[in-house]
Amino acid sequence: MATNIGMMDGAYFVGRSEILAWINSTLQLHLNKVEEACSGAVHCQLMDAAHPGMVPMHKVNFDAKSEYEMIQNYKVLQDVFNKLKITKHIEVSKLVKGRPLDNLEFMQWMKRYCDSINGCTSYNALERREACKGGKEVSKRAAQSQSSAKGTATSQRAHSSHNARRNDVPHSGNQSVKASRPSSSGGPAPPAYDEKITELKLSVDSLEKERDFYFAKLRDIEILCQTPEIEHLSVVAAIQKILYATDDDATVVAQAQAMLSAPSKEAEPSSPIAEPLNEKASSETQKRKTINNFDVDAAAMAKLSPRQRVSDASDVHCSGSPLMTC
Repeated sequence: MATNIGMMDGAYFVGRSEILAWINSTLQLHLNKVEEACSGAVHCQLMDAAHPGMVPMHKVNFDAKSEYEMIQNYKVLQDVFNKLKITKHIEVSKLVKGRPLDNLEFMQWMKRYCDSINGCTSYNALERREACKGGKEVSKRAAQSQSSAKGTATSQRAHSSHNARRNDVPHSGNQSVKASRPSSSGGPAPPAYDEKITELKLSVDSLEKERDFYFAKLRDIEILCQTPEIEHLSVVAAIQKILYATDDDATVVAQAQAMLSAPSKEAEPSSPIAEPLNEKASSETQKRKTINNFDVDAAAMAKLSPRQRVSDASDVHCSGSPLMTC
């Protein structure tokens, strides 16, 4: 059972037309776009088709219009995932926005899951949908759309056969002219344009998502390189050399490697705390020396005789001390 599949799995390469055909045939709906299933009700019924009786269909709202109502459907879907121990993460905030790419990716996963368990067989979608809020109206609209589509196709076939019989004349030249007019003037049908536009939108959304992802990574690296503790390192300078290169020059990488191999000439920054500490230590040492000298002098004076003390005092007087007068 595939609960988590990688982004490179073949399931994510299934086209939009195939997804829509699978949904409409399984649930007897008439969806024209994948993002029409953004309310979450379709996902709930697909899980009900895969696991009959597992989904409380009376809690599913097919008439959900606001984000609050859609979120309630996704809560039901999440409860079913928890019961089945499915670890697939549901990005509700993106799905309810109705973006084509996000809804297509999640619906691709749903198809891959249902195919892996061989579910969605012999399922009465109309009967199960009657218990949902707005389920009957959805079934009616789907039936009307299918009948109108069949009627339009039938009338077009009848009209084309009638024109073919009416224009069946022996003049081959007129037949070739009349046959060439619809192809030259009509051009491709509008649905072909719509499908192409949708594919281009999906491609643009995918490219924008990839661009934003890698730009965010580069921005994180730039912020890290601007950290004061490491901005002086040579490896950071080499990274910034590559990061801020404005042209596509192959020598930028070689220059960055040269910056790493060159010896660092920058002196290590002196610590602002080391100098005050050194000054304080030297001042303390000087004080201790002064105190020790004073103690030695006091001890020596105590051992001298009175006559020697007077002699020393006279020496101090001769030396020009301000404490002695001649």
